[in-house]
Amino acid sequence: MSALGAAAPYLHHPGDSHSGRVSFLGPQPPREVTAMAPLLGDLDRGTFRKLLKLVVGSLQGEDCREAVGQLRASADLPEQRLGTLLAGLHALLRQALRLPPASLTPDTFRDQLQELCVPQDVAVDLAGVLFGNQRPLLNSAAQRQAAWLPHVADLRWRVDVAISTSALTRSLQPSVLMQLRLSDGLAHRLEVPIARFQELRHGVALALKEMADLEKRCGRRLQD
Repeated sequence: MSALGAAAPYLHHPGDSHSGRVSFLGPQPPREVTAMAPLLGDLDRGTFRKLLKLVVGSLQGEDCREAVGQLRASADLPEQRLGTLLAGLHALLRQALRLPPASLTPDTFRDQLQELCVPQDVAVDLAGVLFGNQRPLLNSAAQRQAAWLPHVADLRWRVDVAISTSALTRSLQPSVLMQLRLSDGLAHRLEVPIARFQELRHGVALALKEMADLEKRCGRRLQD
């Protein structure tokens, strides 16, 4: 594990900040970020930029342990303070990278950092990383490092009809037969009555519509 690996990502649902806007950090900022913010006020900007470079390298998958030790010695930073700064920057950028640039503008990002009492020059440097030329590299690294669940690689289906030969009733009972092959190689076979299949189809369509509506509302509130 790298020296920055202790800053585990936090999953937050969008919430309201004190100004009434949705914060990219969620309803409650991660404790690493709130612990870091007060330490930025008297930090030399050159030292901060070196810290930021280390965090960006870590997000891109680099092993920065040796560089962290060199920075601690050259900047004369106590180990605890250095760890708090690195963990806070790591958590802050990870949270911001979860949102597409269209949902989080540079101005909104800087304004919300100021609500955390982050110095303006620090907010400018962070915005430069998040919305600058390094963003595609950071997105690519995040996709490589993400843990993905198996997904559907192939789906085959057909409609089958069971014919009752009972002397009392003669009914046709259709059902949907499905075979799903997942990306991990496992295969699953399902038989679903038409009535249940229609319930499933309606439920999926409703969930997708609600997700799209929620995404639109959050996007509008983030841009306010």
